Amino acid sequence: MRANTALAWGVGASAVLTGLVWLAGQRLTGLEPLPDQGASWYYWKLPEPTVWTRLSAWLCYAAHQVTLWGLIYYAQTRVRRYTGGLHRVNVVALAVNFDFVLLHQAQTQVFYDGLAQDVSIFSSQASVVLLLIVVLLMENRRRGLFAGRPAPISAEVTSFARRYHGYLFSWAAVYTFWYHPMETTSGHLVGFFYMFLILLQGSLFLTRAHTNRWWTLTLELLVAAHGTLVAFMNTGPDGAWPMFLFGFLGVFVLTQMHGLGLGAATRWVLAACYAGAVLAVYAVRGLGEVTEVARVPAIEYLLVGVAAALLWLVVRWLPRGSRARGGTPPP
Repeated sequence: MRANTALAWGVGASAVLTGLVWLAGQRLTGLEPLPDQGASWYYWKLPEPTVWTRLSAWLCYAAHQVTLWGLIYYAQTRVRRYTGGLHRVNVVALAVNFDFVLLHQAQTQVFYDGLAQDVSIFSSQASVVLLLIVVLLMENRRRGLFAGRPAPISAEVTSFARRYHGYLFSWAAVYTFWYHPMETTSGHLVGFFYMFLILLQGSLFLTRAHTNRWWTLTLELLVAAHGTLVAFMNTGPDGAWPMFLFGFLGVFVLTQMHGLGLGAATRWVLAACYAGAVLAVYAVRGLGEVTEVARVPAIEYLLVGVAAALLWLVVRWLPRGSRARGGTPPP
């Protein structure tokens, strides 16, 4: 099968699996979580967990994680080439992720709890943010970081990140996937659909679909939809949702749209539409609050610098031969 065909089928399957999450979630009745205790509190967890509920989440997570890391290592050391079709290891990866999605559904129905019972909600959020930050770093040489201009990040650091990012992205996706029980709130459903798509992307390594710029941009932009929806659910129409919506779209205007081959006129039009939408919303909310749209981009770009510095230290510390191992990086 062609990788692009598998991608199209995978997106459809992700939508169907999200529908199944909603359908199966109708059976989750009679659960009474503890009262919400603030921003650092994760509401959807058992008030009285047991050893078995905890082990069910952690053992399933560990099995999922180790299996995917093993497949990535196999692909980098044995396959090592990009093609337009699926490798056998891609078929195995797709089957593994599909099976673990079904397993998570069963685990939710029987034990309910995810990893949230034992780790902070901020760790789940940070894992997704880290994924987005490393994407910005990896794409720096191709599309730049500010209006098409690359940041001064060394080619060695970028190459190292591109070569080994699969292990990090797999952890971010699988950890977040098992953090949550398969609940049916709109935030959970959008979040699981997003995770299904990221797991799909991770299953298509070493194929041309994996590096399709429109597909990867879609994955980057979906965080704007998810973040905005969750903020709206938690804080209402007068809450912080514009900060997330215009913050992530600001990253698109400053960075992501410059990797699509769009003409200068098209980019100016998109930037003008963005500015007009910001002014329209904050004319109602109060222009004094408009500076909040800069928070998400500022944090992301700052963290890109931090990540680049940390990776530079790792590259300096590793033996020279180790820096070049790990298979063919994306073109």
